Amino acid sequence: MDAVFFDLDETILDRRSSLVDFVTWQASTMLRSEITDVEQFVRKFLALDANGRVWKDVVYQSLIDAFSISEWSCKELLANYELRFNEFCKPKVGAIEAIQALKKKGHKIGLISNGKSPFQERNFTALGIADLFNTVIISEAVGYRKPDREIFNLACNSIDVLPINSIMVGDNPEADIIGANLAGLYTIYVPSHYGQACEQANACCKQLKDLADLVDAASNKNHP
Repeated sequence: MDAVFFDLDETILDRRSSLVDFVTWQASTMLRSEITDVEQFVRKFLALDANGRVWKDVVYQSLIDAFSISEWSCKELLANYELRFNEFCKPKVGAIEAIQALKKKGHKIGLISNGKSPFQERNFTALGIADLFNTVIISEAVGYRKPDREIFNLACNSIDVLPINSIMVGDNPEADIIGANLAGLYTIYVPSHYGQACEQANACCKQLKDLADLVDAASNKNHP
């Protein structure tokens, strides 16, 4: 295989843990005069966030209403999130080591992420591994979203590789796995809140330390 593409949230970025740390900080600092129960605020935020499916303007307005926040506006809280969430971003266990191993083996490495720009770029850069990547594709920046096959084609074209010689690694069965399959890529599923299994994936990687071996196995199948 010539290239391995990664999803960002919950594939190489531990989004939930990072979000808990950020929201805890925000409630304990900016909102300390208004939030008496930080843990309750964090739980409410996570529930409203719905694993990233709800953008934060909606989340913050709901929180303002629920906690009777008066000193900060939705716009101000959202701006704080957009600018400072990256400071709390941390990688999934084994993600950096797996990417380093794949790079050492000669694979081109890419990122394909749904999300807003430059918000996602900042979060990705904060992980400290941007120099290992040959291409970074963010949906809002390019006008396509996973599972649209065009975003996968665009990623492959950007580093001059064919989909059939490429792998997509991700945690979302529909966006990452089904979308990449339709575009002709080999797919490796990383279990997250979507579940431990994905029948549509070509392989499943329960621990990222095993990813390089799974890529080797895919390469051997592709090039007997």
